[in-house]
Amino acid sequence: MLASLPDIMLEPLVRAGLLEDLGRGADVTTNALIGPDDKVRVVVRSRVAGVLAGLDLVRLSFHLIDPSLRFERCAAEGASIAPQDVVAVVEGSARSVLTGERVGLNFVSHLSGIATATAEIVRSVQGTKAQICCTRKTLPGFRAIQKYAVRAGGGISHRMGLDDAILIKDNHIALAGSIQNAVERARAYAGHMTKIE
Repeated sequence: MLASLPDIMLEPLVRAGLLEDLGRGADVTTNALIGPDDKVRVVVRSRVAGVLAGLDLVRLSFHLIDPSLRFERCAAEGASIAPQDVVAVVEGSARSVLTGERVGLNFVSHLSGIATATAEIVRSVQGTKAQICCTRKTLPGFRAIQKYAVRAGGGISHRMGLDDAILIKDNHIALAGSIQNAVERARAYAGHMTKIE
């Protein structure tokens, strides 16, 4: 079972997305068209088959707009989903739901896409000793959630950042003068807990 990332890590990303979406004030379309007392029950369904990842960001998108909204998770992170599967239900103020929905849906769509693509690659090497591993090639600020989505799809993570391990690449070898120089310098620098590759 895939452990969720803590809300404290997710909230800044969701908050930034909501602030960007709200612009200089509010959801003017929703406020113009929907009454302040209108209530709604929304069923969030998948459009296509895939692997689910990022539902906690959807929950936070709604709760940061309106903590009184009721959010029910109907599918687990890392679960295989089919078209039209119910993944969540949200109930409460129609204005709040409409204001928070797009940011949450953008996150879950992006992360589920990563999880789905990872799962396809993992299936392609099933029965071998190969493991599908992601690198640091992530969007700035999204590293934790994008690597989480890889895990939801059955992959694993290599390094989280430059401080996790010494990874000697061709650029380092060229600047150090040789592989031998690079390895010797790495061993002299590394503590007993630092991995060298």
